[in-house]
Amino acid sequence: MGLFDFLRQPDLYGGLSRCRAANGILLDVREADEFAAGHIPGSVSLPLSEIDTAETQFPDHDTPIFAYCLVGSRSRRAAARLRRLGYKAESIGGIRDYKDPLEK
Repeated sequence: MGLFDFLRQPDLYGGLSRCRAANGILLDVREADEFAAGHIPGSVSLPLSEIDTAETQFPDHDTPIFAYCLVGSRSRRAAARLRRLGYKAESIGGIRDYKDPLEK
């Protein structure tokens, strides 16, 4: 890890590729109304405010989780919390960088 690694933004499309390659869970941590307005196809909704319930929704801690939100701040917090719960989790950034059609 370099001195300025914290300044790098996650690469959303790179994260989506890693998620698909790993057969991981694509997790949208925005609130339910944001998810309903449009989300990345194939993603599952679990708002950051409910992240502590992840174990009921995702009992397998070995399946990697790739979290996104609007810009990346909530997904970073969610990924950190999920790692503390024993998951392999990473933030892949924000949906604002997604240029393909959204699912509703």
